Amino acid sequence: MPAEASLRDAYGRTLVELGQANPDIVVLDADLAKSTMTSLFASEFPSRFFDCGVAEQNMVSIAAGLAASGKLPFASSFAVFLPGRCFDQVRMSIAQPRLNVKLVATHGGISVGEDGGSHHAVEDLALICSLPGFTVIVPADAHETAQAVRAAAAHQGPVFIRLCRAKLPLVFPEERPFNIGKAVTLRDGGDVTIIALGLMVAPALEAAATLAAEGIDCRVLNMSTLKPIDEAAVLQAAIETGAIVTAEEHLEHGGLGSMVARLTARSRPVPIEFVGLKDAYAKSGTAAQLLEKHGLTRRDIAEAVRSVAGRKA
Repeated sequence: MPAEASLRDAYGRTLVELGQANPDIVVLDADLAKSTMTSLFASEFPSRFFDCGVAEQNMVSIAAGLAASGKLPFASSFAVFLPGRCFDQVRMSIAQPRLNVKLVATHGGISVGEDGGSHHAVEDLALICSLPGFTVIVPADAHETAQAVRAAAAHQGPVFIRLCRAKLPLVFPEERPFNIGKAVTLRDGGDVTIIALGLMVAPALEAAATLAAEGIDCRVLNMSTLKPIDEAAVLQAAIETGAIVTAEEHLEHGGLGSMVARLTARSRPVPIEFVGLKDAYAKSGTAAQLLEKHGLTRRDIAEAVRSVAGRKA
């Protein structure tokens, strides 16, 4: 079993590192600093940290103003609130003027668990991807999170990073560079390609190992940059393997599966199966219980691969 680490901890520690190197970095939160781990930055740089209280709309507007004044703001809350509660402010104050604001949302997906449906962010990627100019990143582990936060700080323009609550297995070495807009091949294969992001990357690798014993050779792509998606990697997978499975902790529509389907339909149609939440909200339960109930496990990915391999034949 690979070692596990917290993506939120990696985010908080990387913020401190960046803050030490760049005095223009400021951090905002909406009364959740201990959960988003921006509290680490607050302890180190109290004069550059702004707790906006339970007022996400105000937080986004303040972040936009700071960016317009030459600062480099990172604003954080839970993914169900950011962009959900403050979508209009994100659209009007950040996306339209394309300000250099970095939004980092934690507690994405249904793996928030017992907090219940009101706190499960299952539409957030569809919302944020609908906004022109935004770069959208969903890291697969703590090491990739740290690299993605550094890349976001260096990138000019609005960025949204989605993190989960749970610790995730480490699938990347700590020193691996992160390139915005580039997929990473974690396993090569010629029969079916599994394209996954975030929490679903480790189960995708486990599913591929199981399927290898059955004679099904799976390629696994980590598509951590959802927008702009790596079109070349998707089309290469469609051409070379002839079938695709997408896996995401998000509603089936509006996220990774929708983007891959649109791209392949336009340029290289192939059979596709989608592992994601169906048209429903989850209820309260442990993360493991909810992922099992809603079909977001390695077994579900493996079954989708078997299905699409049969359709390909």
